[in-house]
Amino acid sequence: MNDVFLTGGTGYMGGRLVPALLARGHRVHVLARAGSAGRIAPGAQPVIGSALDADSFAASVPAAATFVQLVGTPHPGPGKEAEFVRVDLTAARAGVEAARRARARHFVYVSVAQPAPVMRAYVDARAEGERAIREAGLTATILRPWYVLGPGHWWPVALLPLYGLARLVPSLTDGARRLGLVTLPRMVGALVYAVENPPPEGEARILDVPAIRRAHPAESRRS
Repeated sequence: MNDVFLTGGTGYMGGRLVPALLARGHRVHVLARAGSAGRIAPGAQPVIGSALDADSFAASVPAAATFVQLVGTPHPGPGKEAEFVRVDLTAARAGVEAARRARARHFVYVSVAQPAPVMRAYVDARAEGERAIREAGLTATILRPWYVLGPGHWWPVALLPLYGLARLVPSLTDGARRLGLVTLPRMVGALVYAVENPPPEGEARILDVPAIRRAHPAESRRS
């Protein structure tokens, strides 16, 4: 059984990940603002604080916990460049600092597929979050999905025929794989896998889209 500390635990991915972790016997601590604590899944331990301010929650991160950083701008898109810095990057840096202070044994970060031809401000913010993890020397798993299909997030399904065509063109095959789509259940499964299978100490492991699709909780070595 592991202690797992989450930011973004009431959001699109976190709201599904928390029950999945609880069902597998983990002790789950979820950071939330006071007004959002009621949205935390039953069985998880609420921690009141701001994901943008490490001082507000660092002392509540259990020693040697797995820290899962999920906070980000909802529905990222063009025109939200300032939010990517104010929210996504600030939260990533705060999470890294809190994990460093708590001597977390493993830091799990949802980044984004890169390089990418669009959404450059979003990619840049997430890449800076990855840099903060490496500079802190944290043992980490960095997941790089492009788009996670699920409730309210289905529009890219219309692009699937184009992905199929791109895979047939050698010069486009790598990009089609790297920028592929993953479903929300698959993403949650990959996060559970990451929590239960930390990399060697000091390593920052990358799970790209093909690796996210392969990862599955059934393959975990729960500790």
